[in-house]
Amino acid sequence: MTENTEQEAPKIEFPCADYPIKVIGRDGPDFKELVINIVLRHAPDLDISKVEEQGSSKGTFASIRMKITATGVEQLEALHKDLKDSGRVQMVI
Repeated sequence: MTENTEQEAPKIEFPCADYPIKVIGRDGPDFKELVINIVLRHAPDLDISKVEEQGSSKGTFASIRMKITATGVEQLEALHKDLKDSGRVQMVI
């Protein structure tokens, strides 16, 4: 008998309120604003007052954390693509 070592992605029921997103990229004075503007195109109900930013210990990178209302896989894929296409985002979790 062989074991299946691949995990299935968790099933998400849409719409999913409070869907967490973490965006990591090179820090700069406008990085947070850039991320927020991209996210707002895909999730216009983003509560900007709850967006959290944390810099790395050496100040090279920043992570931006937020929660959105995810409406479907298409929305999440488009958001991920736009963030990566910005050229400033290293990773989206």
